[in-house]
Amino acid sequence: MSVRICVFMLAVALVLSGCGKSAEQKKIEEAAKQATEAGQALKEGAEKMGEALKGLGEAGEEGKKVEPVNFRELKALLPESLPGLTRSTAEGEKSSVMGVSVSEAHARYENEEGANIEVKITDMGSVSGLVGMATMAWAYGEVDRETEHGYEKTTTFSGHKAFEKYDNESKSGEISVLVAKRFMVNVEGNNVEMSAIKDAAGKIDLKALENKKDAGVTS
Repeated sequence: MSVRICVFMLAVALVLSGCGKSAEQKKIEEAAKQATEAGQALKEGAEKMGEALKGLGEAGEEGKKVEPVNFRELKALLPESLPGLTRSTAEGEKSSVMGVSVSEAHARYENEEGANIEVKITDMGSVSGLVGMATMAWAYGEVDRETEHGYEKTTTFSGHKAFEKYDNESKSGEISVLVAKRFMVNVEGNNVEMSAIKDAAGKIDLKALENKKDAGVTS
């Protein structure tokens, strides 16, 4: 299981373990408020986290379950190659915790000069409504920060909510795109320009992902 999925599923487990326990929810919300001292961006994410926690009960009452699409379908959407880079690996997997499943496909592209890009596509299945709280606070707020070294900001990419950041010194950055509030596309690059990272994201058929938004949904 990849480190990224392990972290994601652990976050989901922690969130789900608090469902239906109002006292614990209040403690979590209070802790989130205290975290605002870390900065304005974190403040916005924490406040939205509290709102999401309050909505957990209602989300659970809907009784909907989402079986993630087969990771092989996600893997098929990964680019065969990228300009100036060769695909060195392409993998996929499905993971489950507490009855909730997530599927992911990821690939790595690199060249002999040390440039590399990693592309990941994740179907968050039944936890799609919790993903912003569990792993992506930016999906619930707005970020726009710039320094002498780079920037990070929320934006839109092909009509979808996205977050991007880039460091000019290390020439490294990433872009994450949330599709249909269910799929997450993440592209990270090192020793490349931000334009190359965005071009890699543009190679993924986001429309095809969006068309899968109702796949595996049951009551």
